Amino acid sequence: MRVQDILNRKGTAVATVHPETSVADAVAILHGRRIGAVVVSADGESIGGILSERDVVAGLAGLGPDVLAAPVRQLMTADVLTCGPDDELRGLAITMTERRFRHLPVTVDGRLSGIVSIGDVVKLRVDELQAEHDQLVDYISSSG
Repeated sequence: MRVQDILNRKGTAVATVHPETSVADAVAILHGRRIGAVVVSADGESIGGILSERDVVAGLAGLGPDVLAAPVRQLMTADVLTCGPDDELRGLAITMTERRFRHLPVTVDGRLSGIVSIGDVVKLRVDELQAEHDQLVDYISSSG
């Protein structure tokens, strides 16, 4: 299975915010869309960073509630690991687990073209295991 398999199921829409967006506005987007991260992008195509729930919690712990008025560029993770549509999910899952990333933007020719979460990877794998289970049950039932 590849990243493209996830994008085919969930689509390629990515929540983005401008680097000058306030943390409070970004938090409202995270909450409103029930997502765990937004890509920080000045133009909606390039990746300047990523702001996750963990970044917000770290900012609150270090700076207190005043951090909500700060621009996301002050809290975002600037060194963003990305993946491509042809990347294998097995390797991606290992990387995400080892590096403790829950979200990876997908790029094509350096441009933002989707995002995958560890939840997306797990869901696809669970669906794959269920299909294998169903096939085995059918095989066993029909061979009796």
